[in-house]
Amino acid sequence: MNEPKDQEERVTSIQQSLADAFNTAQYRLSGHGPRKVEVLKRAFEGISGDMDSDMYGKGETIEQFQREMAEYLGKESAVFFPSGTMAQQIALRIWCDRADNKRVAYHPLCHLEIHEEDGLKELHGIKPILLADSGRLIKLEDVKSLAEPVACLLLELPQREIGGQLPAYTELEAISAYCRSKGIKLHLDGARLFEILPYYNKTAAEVCALFDSVYVSFYKTIGGLAGAILAGESQFTEESKVWKRRHGGDLISLYPYILSSKYYFEERIGKMEQYYRGAVELAARFEACPKVSVRPSVPVSNMFHIHFAAPKEKMEQLLCLVYEKSGVGLTGNLREAEGGKSCSFEFSVGDQAAHVPAERIDEMFRQLADLSASL
Repeated sequence: MNEPKDQEERVTSIQQSLADAFNTAQYRLSGHGPRKVEVLKRAFEGISGDMDSDMYGKGETIEQFQREMAEYLGKESAVFFPSGTMAQQIALRIWCDRADNKRVAYHPLCHLEIHEEDGLKELHGIKPILLADSGRLIKLEDVKSLAEPVACLLLELPQREIGGQLPAYTELEAISAYCRSKGIKLHLDGARLFEILPYYNKTAAEVCALFDSVYVSFYKTIGGLAGAILAGESQFTEESKVWKRRHGGDLISLYPYILSSKYYFEERIGKMEQYYRGAVELAARFEACPKVSVRPSVPVSNMFHIHFAAPKEKMEQLLCLVYEKSGVGLTGNLREAEGGKSCSFEFSVGDQAAHVPAERIDEMFRQLADLSASL
């Protein structure tokens, strides 16, 4: 008779963690699914065992893929790295050495600033200048307001930590033109470059033409095992190979990463429009639920952040119920915000969304709307 109270008792009776509930849900709505050994097995199904591997950065296996990616990105040359962290630190080091200036500028929530244990500072002695407020994108006026010269400006497209926001393309063009007029190198953190091309309605080469150097990832929406490409003019990439060796990035063979990158790139690069349109549709449905909002309000890629106007512990309990009733899992982890008053998580659309029956998705949104209305 007192449904809200009964509902509250039902929620608090759930003992399993959100991660457990997500892992045991019949369907997962986000991404491409669990990253199991099957990811590598699929990539190798059609590969002959007689194929020669790469050796210390050389060989047709690695060189062919580098040529293909240089052409796709519209750059003279490209180098395959085992990680984007390594590639980006090296890119900034090269630009700083050339300018004889150990300062670079980037967003306060740049990956190099918050996820790399100060590697840029400790390994290379480079001083970051943080531009803009952490809650918004870098603008042209921020770059113009730099009080001291920098060797390089890094832009992340999209800006992941604030929901995957993007500047207008005209703003991007203006920043690029200004940097070139001032001799500031412009580097693209394009970990998710492929995902923003449908929104900009541009080719990768058109976007990359605005930048002096470009990094792209192959394990995010591409879904490869691991690996990254650093691209630019030939002298730049030749220098990057020296630094790659210094960083220990020239493993005796990188072919598991290269071949999986190539396989999933070819399989998924044509699906970016599908993922993007799916994200726009799902974001609107999340926004329609009480106490739920998304950032940005209309996604500009396949990724966005979902915010709940409720404490993390409360939402964990509620989501466990949603997963149980609908069979659809959204996330196994929530991030606390506003001193514990709210929480959020990152959501991305990949192959999984197309494999979840429409009626299950409808049921998930019904349960989420009903339960969140009671908060």
